[in-house]
Amino acid sequence: MGDYFKSEDLAKFGDIGRVNKELADKYFEYYGSAMAAGALSEREKALIALAVATALKCPYCIDAYTTASLEKGADEEMMSEAVHVAAAMSAGITLVHSVQMQNHIDAKTL
Repeated sequence: MGDYFKSEDLAKFGDIGRVNKELADKYFEYYGSAMAAGALSEREKALIALAVATALKCPYCIDAYTTASLEKGADEEMMSEAVHVAAAMSAGITLVHSVQMQNHIDAKTL
Protein backbone atom coordinates (compact mmCIF):
# COMPACT_ATOMS: atom_id res chain seq x y z
CA MET A 1 0.00 0.00 0.00
CA GLY A 2 1.37 3.39 -0.96
CA ASP A 3 1.34 6.64 0.91
CA TYR A 4 -2.04 8.20 1.61
CA PHE A 5 -0.66 11.69 1.01
CA LYS A 6 0.61 12.18 -2.52
CA SER A 7 1.91 15.66 -3.22
CA GLU A 8 0.85 15.37 -6.85
CA ASP A 9 -2.78 15.17 -5.67
CA LEU A 10 -2.64 18.87 -4.78
CA ALA A 11 -2.82 19.61 -8.50
CA LYS A 12 -6.20 17.83 -8.54
CA PHE A 13 -7.76 20.33 -6.11
CA GLY A 14 -9.22 22.29 -8.99
CA ASP A 15 -11.34 19.22 -9.77
CA ILE A 16 -13.45 19.60 -6.62
CA GLY A 17 -16.21 21.00 -8.83
CA ARG A 18 -16.48 17.80 -10.82
CA VAL A 19 -19.90 17.09 -9.33
CA ASN A 20 -20.97 20.53 -8.12
CA LYS A 21 -19.29 23.17 -10.25
CA GLU A 22 -21.46 26.01 -8.91
CA LEU A 23 -20.34 25.54 -5.31
CA ALA A 24 -16.71 25.01 -6.31
CA ASP A 25 -16.77 28.20 -8.39
CA LYS A 26 -18.19 30.11 -5.41
CA TYR A 27 -15.48 28.71 -3.16
CA PHE A 28 -12.69 29.61 -5.58
CA GLU A 29 -14.10 33.12 -6.02
CA TYR A 30 -14.25 33.59 -2.24
CA TYR A 31 -10.78 32.12 -1.82
CA GLY A 32 -9.35 34.44 -4.47
CA SER A 33 -10.89 37.47 -2.79
CA ALA A 34 -9.76 36.44 0.67
CA MET A 35 -6.17 35.82 -0.45
CA ALA A 36 -5.82 39.01 -2.53
CA ALA A 37 -3.85 41.93 -1.14
CA GLY A 38 -5.93 44.24 0.99
CA ALA A 39 -5.16 45.53 4.47
CA LEU A 40 -2.75 42.57 4.59
CA SER A 41 -0.23 41.86 1.86
CA GLU A 42 -0.32 38.63 -0.13
CA ARG A 43 2.88 37.61 1.68
CA GLU A 44 1.27 38.15 5.09
CA LYS A 45 -1.76 36.15 4.01
CA ALA A 46 0.44 33.32 2.71
CA LEU A 47 2.25 33.23 6.08
CA ILE A 48 -1.07 33.14 7.93
CA ALA A 49 -2.24 30.33 5.63
CA LEU A 50 0.99 28.42 6.29
CA ALA A 51 0.53 28.78 10.05
CA VAL A 52 -3.10 27.62 9.86
CA ALA A 53 -2.18 24.75 7.55
CA THR A 54 0.47 23.59 9.98
CA ALA A 55 -1.81 23.92 13.01
CA LEU A 56 -4.58 21.99 11.24
CA LYS A 57 -2.05 19.49 9.87
CA CYS A 58 -2.89 19.63 6.17
CA PRO A 59 0.13 18.35 4.24
CA TYR A 60 -1.27 19.61 0.94
CA CYS A 61 -1.71 23.12 2.34
CA ILE A 62 1.70 23.06 4.02
CA ASP A 63 3.25 22.30 0.62
CA ALA A 64 1.15 24.93 -1.15
CA TYR A 65 1.70 27.72 1.36
CA THR A 66 5.38 27.02 1.85
CA THR A 67 5.71 27.52 -1.90
CA ALA A 68 3.38 30.54 -1.88
CA SER A 69 5.26 32.13 1.02
CA LEU A 70 8.56 31.72 -0.81
CA GLU A 71 7.05 33.09 -4.03
CA LYS A 72 5.69 36.12 -2.16
CA GLY A 73 9.13 36.92 -0.71
CA ALA A 74 9.00 35.29 2.73
CA ASP A 75 12.11 33.56 3.98
CA GLU A 76 12.53 30.50 6.17
CA GLU A 77 12.86 32.61 9.32
CA MET A 78 9.50 34.30 8.65
CA MET A 79 7.82 30.98 7.92
CA SER A 80 9.29 29.38 11.03
CA GLU A 81 8.11 32.29 13.15
CA ALA A 82 4.58 32.04 11.69
CA VAL A 83 4.48 28.33 12.51
CA HIS A 84 5.69 29.03 16.06
CA VAL A 85 2.88 31.56 16.49
CA ALA A 86 0.43 28.85 15.42
CA ALA A 87 2.03 26.38 17.84
CA ALA A 88 1.87 28.87 20.72
CA MET A 89 -1.77 29.61 19.93
CA SER A 90 -2.62 25.91 19.75
CA ALA A 91 -0.95 25.30 23.10
CA GLY A 92 -2.72 28.27 24.67
CA ILE A 93 -6.08 27.17 23.30
CA THR A 94 -5.55 23.73 24.80
CA LEU A 95 -4.35 25.09 28.13
CA VAL A 96 -7.11 27.68 28.57
CA HIS A 97 -9.61 24.83 28.48
CA SER A 98 -8.04 23.54 31.70
CA VAL A 99 -10.09 26.29 33.38
CA GLN A 100 -13.14 24.13 32.59
CA MET A 101 -11.41 21.24 34.36
CA GLN A 102 -10.61 23.45 37.34
CA ASN A 103 -14.21 24.70 37.51
CA HIS A 104 -15.44 21.09 37.51
CA ILE A 105 -12.96 20.11 40.23
CA ASP A 106 -13.99 23.12 42.32
CA ALA A 107 -17.68 22.25 41.92
CA LYS A 108 -17.03 18.66 43.03
CA THR A 109 -14.63 19.33 45.90
CA LEU A 110 -15.44 22.72 47.42
